[in-house]
Amino acid sequence: MTTAAGLAALQRELAELEGEGRRQMAERIKAAREWGDLKENSEYHDAKNEQAHLETKIARLRERIAAAVVVEEAADAEVVGFGSTVVVRDQEGVEGTWQIVSSRDAAPKEGRLSAESPVAVALLGRAVGEEVSVALPRGERRLTVVSVG
Repeated sequence: MTTAAGLAALQRELAELEGEGRRQMAERIKAAREWGDLKENSEYHDAKNEQAHLETKIARLRERIAAAVVVEEAADAEVVGFGSTVVVRDQEGVEGTWQIVSSRDAAPKEGRLSAESPVAVALLGRAVGEEVSVALPRGERRLTVVSVG
């Protein structure tokens, strides 16, 4: 599962790797070939190994894009759902804002929380004003849904 924005990000990354990434790799291999005997040319062998890694990454991105299931963001702004942006307040009064996204799109420091995380699982289906308890490694935390967008 992914959002439309998540799929677009994957497509941009693929385009960058297939375009600029491959061009830079070809230049590196060409330069390494000019160093002489390929049998003992470590620069050439390193470049060829990195080229193989680049092609593997491209293939994996293509697979992810082909298998991607785009889930529409929750249209109901009353209840937390996949794609929702939710503002919560903890028991100390500290507010946090997260968008509920797929595990592949998750980046907690950037405010994107995996739908599979304990916090997201507790919040899914909750409405503004509802309180949830979440068991976290540092102990249980109570969160109140402040807004859903």
